[in-house]
Amino acid sequence: MPPSASHKVVYVALGGNLLIAVVKFMAAAYSGSSAMLSEGVHSLVDTTNELLLLYGLRRAAMPPDPLHPFGHGRELYFWSFIVALLVLAIGAGLSFYEGVVHIARNKTIDHSGVNYIVLLFSMLFEGSSWCVALREFRARKGKLGYFEAFRLSKDPTTFTVLLEDSAALVGLLIALIGLAGAQLLKLPVFDGIASVGIGCVLAVSALLLARETKGLLIGETAHPAVSDAIMAIAAADADVRTANGVLTVQMGPHQVVAALSAEFEDVLSTTQIEACVHRIEKRAKVARPEIISLFIKPQTAKVWQDRRRAIEANAHELDN
Repeated sequence: MPPSASHKVVYVALGGNLLIAVVKFMAAAYSGSSAMLSEGVHSLVDTTNELLLLYGLRRAAMPPDPLHPFGHGRELYFWSFIVALLVLAIGAGLSFYEGVVHIARNKTIDHSGVNYIVLLFSMLFEGSSWCVALREFRARKGKLGYFEAFRLSKDPTTFTVLLEDSAALVGLLIALIGLAGAQLLKLPVFDGIASVGIGCVLAVSALLLARETKGLLIGETAHPAVSDAIMAIAAADADVRTANGVLTVQMGPHQVVAALSAEFEDVLSTTQIEACVHRIEKRAKVARPEIISLFIKPQTAKVWQDRRRAIEANAHELDN
């Protein structure tokens, strides 16, 4: 997805969440609803998250420098991980706390009609933001399923906003049910239970975000299409006897570092090998613009296979 699309999704979510947070806090202060206060905290956390994502996008776009020769792409992954921690620690934590306190006090809610109006308008705003994020995510995922696309996505901005908005809509529904139960059954405890339920939704979404962004932060492989493109280009070069394999690392949403193992023809001189390396690198970057660096190592197929078997053996030992 182009960087402009990522910014668009975040800006839409930022504007909606900021407006909704203000209205929810006003309604919570007016009515004394625990669920509405939790929803206000939820929207405030989401607003802060969007600001952090925008900061991460700006930092990730910075050019390489001597201290960061591969660029600053992982800045976005770092701030996305911070977003997940904020949702868990502040959003979920405060919702749990407020819910438990309200259950203990069993305080009656005043002016329930205001809460219903706010919740309905919140659903409208959150639904609009959710539709924008979903449309961009669908454009990105192609033929992949939603869960598979979520797991394979290398740009956390869109799936973060989409997951946040999805959690927000579920939270609003829980708040609506809790308020209705407290009013119709004359049991204020349902409002506190709704607040705890919102906390559960936030905790689950935060853990999902943390799991995915952690993988990106510590270094995941790029999409298999990148390796396939490099292998095809190398195999098609007349000076390459065997293209053994490719290792890739995702450095940012649109930044990949790759290493190719290849065996060259024995008759080639050093100058000819250098020309071949330059040729493969140039063609690979044209085919896959996200490749910022491609390292090519002269290596026999046996050495490559032995190395891969050793890596697989180590992974098997760790799993056991």
